[in-house]
Amino acid sequence: MSACASMTAPPAAQSEKSETVVATPKQRIATPAQLRRMLQTGQTESAATLPPVALSPDILYKLLTVEIAAQRGDWKTAYVASMAMAQQTRDPRLAQRAMEIALSAKRHDEALAAIRVWRTLAPDSEQATQYFLGFVMLSDSLAEAGPIFAQRLQDIPAASRTMLMFQIQRLLARTKDKAAGFAMLEQVLTPYLATPETRLVLAQGALAIGDSDRARQEALAAQAAKPESELAALTVALVTTDKAEASKSLIAYLDSYPKAREARLALARLLVEQKQYGEARSQFELLLKDQPQDLTTLYALGVLSAQTRDNPAAEKYLGSYLDLLSARPDEERDPSQALLLMSQLAEERKDTEAALKWLAQIDPGEAYVGAQIRRAQLLASRGDLIGARKVLLDLNPQEEREQTQVLIAEAQILRDAGRLPDALAVLDSGLRRYPNNVDLLYDQAMLAEKANQLGLMERNLRKVIAQAPKNQHAYNALGYSLADRNMRLPEAFALIGKALALAPEDPFILDSMGWVQFRMGRLKEAEDTLRRAFALRPDVEIAVHLGEVLWVKGQKEDAQKFWRDARIKDPQNDTLKNTLIRLQVQP
Repeated sequence: MSACASMTAPPAAQSEKSETVVATPKQRIATPAQLRRMLQTGQTESAATLPPVALSPDILYKLLTVEIAAQRGDWKTAYVASMAMAQQTRDPRLAQRAMEIALSAKRHDEALAAIRVWRTLAPDSEQATQYFLGFVMLSDSLAEAGPIFAQRLQDIPAASRTMLMFQIQRLLARTKDKAAGFAMLEQVLTPYLATPETRLVLAQGALAIGDSDRARQEALAAQAAKPESELAALTVALVTTDKAEASKSLIAYLDSYPKAREARLALARLLVEQKQYGEARSQFELLLKDQPQDLTTLYALGVLSAQTRDNPAAEKYLGSYLDLLSARPDEERDPSQALLLMSQLAEERKDTEAALKWLAQIDPGEAYVGAQIRRAQLLASRGDLIGARKVLLDLNPQEEREQTQVLIAEAQILRDAGRLPDALAVLDSGLRRYPNNVDLLYDQAMLAEKANQLGLMERNLRKVIAQAPKNQHAYNALGYSLADRNMRLPEAFALIGKALALAPEDPFILDSMGWVQFRMGRLKEAEDTLRRAFALRPDVEIAVHLGEVLWVKGQKEDAQKFWRDARIKDPQNDTLKNTLIRLQVQP
């Protein structure tokens, strides 16, 4: 009834207060996601531009027909009646209502037809034009948008024209036919080609359709016309596919315009992408000198300093970042990653208390569970097993993924404390809740192998393989366990071969393959495979296995060198100690 009451009443019945024309229905209109992003919500038409239509019994009846049919889900009846009334009364609000009804039924063609009527009845309506452009971008009627764009560019003041050009380019980039969209962009921008900004818009448009050569051509033309333009310099770098060449272009620009902050920031990020961390850090230091309290720069310098192993500088920059963020909270910035990195840096200098302090400051969010697990591990590492388990118990996560993380962490803590039965029991409790959880099954299998419960290990790993046939770790673990015990070697070889086919460059799977080849007496193949594994990752256990192969082949001096190096890296390694005892060797 509110929709009916909004029609213009006969003069004698009009109140002094103007009312909304056609009320928005209470149900939510199901507009496609692309249109929600593309279209801007406007206001209903000005009452001054509306035709004087009396609320006659006939119109009242038809309005009721529209709204009742819409509420009942009979979109077609509601749509046809609303469109007919729009044509009869020349009231654009009724065409808008027809569009809403069509949208709620996801009938885009009918919605576009209603928008065309709406624009005919209200040619100056900005809201109708926005809807029309949004629909046209998604239809095959792109040419209809050209005159609108051309007129808008002509009418807007020259000072605002560049921004409108970029808006048009972004809108046309969303068309179904990208080439046609770029052709229209060229067409509407032709009168303004003398300005460098137009060339930049064309460069962006060419980049959007994958024409990097045309994009670079336009960007260089803009830069030649206006060498001081920071936007031109940034665009040239953006459209240059060779990152090294893009960096050189920005360096050349900054030599002439050293105060161009955005260009320097872009250069720093390019250098990071190319893993030139030292050079990137230098650029960020220049940015910080200009703005000492810039949060983005402080964070970047902290991360880069850690990356280049300058831990004191990393702690200084990240500490300043966190202090500033604490003094001026920013909803767009989450301090969690900086706190995690500060904790890692404290760990590296053996300051467990500081590491725990940083972790304790991480609030609930994406990083929270991982941070609390690390807290528990640190507490356990200094002997506080009760405190560690309490941290995990207090987490009480609800999702299966997070519950699994916590259970696995608790089992690892118990395993490291030498409490294998308790660790197995923790994972068993998890598997009673989630009997098919691959992570729980795999970790319990690894604990069972350590406890020499080979039956449990094999059952779990075969269950993992059945549920996740592309899980290379399960094949590898089962194959290696058999090979290490010199059991069922052909089967072990086949299992490890399957794992290697899934991950041919995994050094640990290569190590397993080398080990099973050794067990099968294929010493030359074993040496070649293990050397390849060691080249990919000089891990202690790979070195121990390679040393044993060389020892058996008679290359004892080479074998002892590998073992000596392994002892330096990890003097407490069980595989190394057991191998030396078994072979009665003193490296």
